[in-house]
Parts: sequence; C-alpha cells; structure tokens
Amino acid sequence: MNKIHALLGLAFSSAMLLSNCASNSSHLSVDTPTPPEPLVTKTYQGKASWYQIKCNGGTHTASGIPLRDYAMTAAHKTLPMGTKVRVTNTTNNKSVIVKITDRGPYTKGRIIDVTKGAAEKLGFIHRGITACKVEVIEDQPSPSLEDDSTI
Repeated sequence: MNKIHALLGLAFSSAMLLSNCASNSSHLSVDTPTPPEPLVTKTYQGKASWYQIKCNGGTHTASGIPLRDYAMTAAHKTLPMGTKVRVTNTTNNKSVIVKITDRGPYTKGRIIDVTKGAAEKLGFIHRGITACKVEVIEDQPSPSLEDDSTI
C-alpha cells in the first residue's frame, strides 16, 4: 500500500510541477515592437474594380512594369506611379496595400482598378466591383535600436 501511495504522490507532484512550468511560460514572452502605422496623406471614396492580364490589352502596365494577376498593384488615373495606397472594401472592412503601376479605370464612378489577387484579398472577386476607400500612405521609419530617445 505504501508503494501505491508513494507512486500516487510522485505522479501528483510531477503533474503539479509540469502544470506550473506550462503556466509560467507565458510570463517569459518578449515584447516585439509593432511596426508603426503608415501616415495617411489623402483619402478617396468611390468604387473599386479589378482587372487581369487578359483584360488590359497587353502584358505591361503604363509604368512599363509587367502586369501580374497576383501582384499587389493597381491602376489610378492621377496618382504618381509608385504611390502606395491602402484600399479598403467598405462592405467587409478588408484592406490591402497596393502600389500604383498603371492608369485607369476609365469607367465612370470607379476610382481604382486592383489586380485579381488584390480583389480576392479584398473579397469582391465574384462581384467585380465594390465600394471602397483609397488612402494614400507613406511608410513611417521604424525606431532605431540605437535611438535612445525611445528608451
């Protein structure tokens, strides 16, 4: 009987020790800095549509960069080539960041054409168009480890 009690005591102690180790591991997490939010410099509201290689009459964009269906790029009538914008589908709040590499859309009421891949991430690939918000963004520099002003 003493052997059974000893084994039960050992099993109980081991279980307590292991559960304590598991619960303490969460206290050992390291804080990782979150990247800063991009600075929004201008906002547009309107409709987004999507396009792909077989729809644009060729394989190159107005910037000369090849159009790739799953690249995170877009067409806008006036924004400078290379501008980064955050496109948000306002019906489901999904958003992506794309780079302007082409001109368009040329259909009244539409403010941006995104690639097929961007439309899939935005959740409107089957509808073809969606209400959207387009925000022109600028990346913010990450704080430097040597910058003691953040300590």
